[in-house]
Amino acid sequence: MKKYISVLIGAVFIALIVGLSGCTESTNGSDNVEVQKVSLKISGSTTVLPIAEEAAKQFMIANKNYMIEVTGGGSGLGVKEAGENLNDIGMASRDVKSSEFEIYPSLQVFGIAKDGVAIIVQPENPVSSLTQEQVIAIYSGEITNWNEVGGNDAPITVYTRDEESGTREVFFEKALNKGNITKKAVVVASNGAMKSSVKADVNGIGYLSIGYLDSSVKGCEYEGVIPTEANVISGTYKVSRTLNVITNGEPSQEVKAFIDFLLSSEGQKIVAEEGYIQVN
Repeated sequence: MKKYISVLIGAVFIALIVGLSGCTESTNGSDNVEVQKVSLKISGSTTVLPIAEEAAKQFMIANKNYMIEVTGGGSGLGVKEAGENLNDIGMASRDVKSSEFEIYPSLQVFGIAKDGVAIIVQPENPVSSLTQEQVIAIYSGEITNWNEVGGNDAPITVYTRDEESGTREVFFEKALNKGNITKKAVVVASNGAMKSSVKADVNGIGYLSIGYLDSSVKGCEYEGVIPTEANVISGTYKVSRTLNVITNGEPSQEVKAFIDFLLSSEGQKIVAEEGYIQVN
């Protein structure tokens, strides 16, 4: 009987060793230090997406026990999944709404960058400047031809984002002053899709993050101000926002390590390289 108990204890001990070894890995073969594997899921805003993707890539190189998955889906999804513990970190290119705080009162918000939302047209479009009144009239469907705002005699194609988009929310509140968006507007799914659509449509108008601006589209002056980082920082360009990451409650030690990296000099360097404005 004693022999049977000894064998049983030995088997349990080995199983524990094997089981524990499955949860850890050596970070350095020479010093045989073992650390626990960490898996993080990050989801939400397509504006914050390129920052998070590059940060995750660099963070995993320096911390080989981390496996970080980053996906888009829009700010609304990022907030919802954070509140329902379906991700470890949500991404939002807008403030968390009071209605969202009512549903998920434990949400914690960390600003990691600043950004502006630029109104864009195809580079061949002669229109380069629009007032808020003109933008509101175009997006409501009151103005339907470019010749009404100094452009060619051509119909205007309005592009917008889906309602999960934080970029749409900021554009709706600050550029449109919460005005209507025509039902004829073409809805696109991301900043990248917006840029591609307007780039291919000489009669199109849309909006996207300043971080996505390049020579393939033209950022229009809005109320006489060019959409640039400098003008966002100075406060003269009004269609601007903070880019956030969100957790449900205080972040765990493992999650906090990644957020601290985003706010570090290395993380803020990534923010600048991706075309956004540093907060530190």
